[in-house]
Amino acid sequence: MIQRRAFMASALVAALVVPAGLVAAQQQRASPHETVKAVIDGANVSITYGRPYMKGRKIFGGLVPYGQVWRTGADEATILETDKALMFGAFHVNPGKISLYSVVTEKGWSLVLNKQVGQWGTEYKQGEDIGRVPMKVDTLPTAVEQFTITLDKGPGGKGGVLVLQWENKKATLALMAM
Repeated sequence: MIQRRAFMASALVAALVVPAGLVAAQQQRASPHETVKAVIDGANVSITYGRPYMKGRKIFGGLVPYGQVWRTGADEATILETDKALMFGAFHVNPGKISLYSVVTEKGWSLVLNKQVGQWGTEYKQGEDIGRVPMKVDTLPTAVEQFTITLDKGPGGKGGVLVLQWENKKATLALMAM
């Protein structure tokens, strides 16, 4: 009887503490969050990320410093989940979850594929990298106020295209299911 009461008391504490912890994490978020989904060559792919606003700030070379790893969004690390293996350039990503980071320079961007998941976006561990893939970067004619990620169909309906847009930049990367 005593053991059962102790178990029930522990269960009650856990039921109260876990939601409180989730609420605290949600309250630390500075930006709205979104999940985008697509089917790419039969693979179900989703990306969950924070969507910061420009708010009159200089983004690239300012808020997002050149040459440093950026969490590719806001708050928690951006998470890509897939139920089939994907190829990002020459890099193979197994089914499951990975974090997406970026390195932005004046001359180009790289998408950083990272095995660590569940961390706050600034808790980047380079030793967990799968690899870094160059992205194609274009200048947009009009500014994009809120950071946006989309998963588009690839050319001719084959593969897919990861698209990142913010400020006056659009970075793209082709991906394929294995």
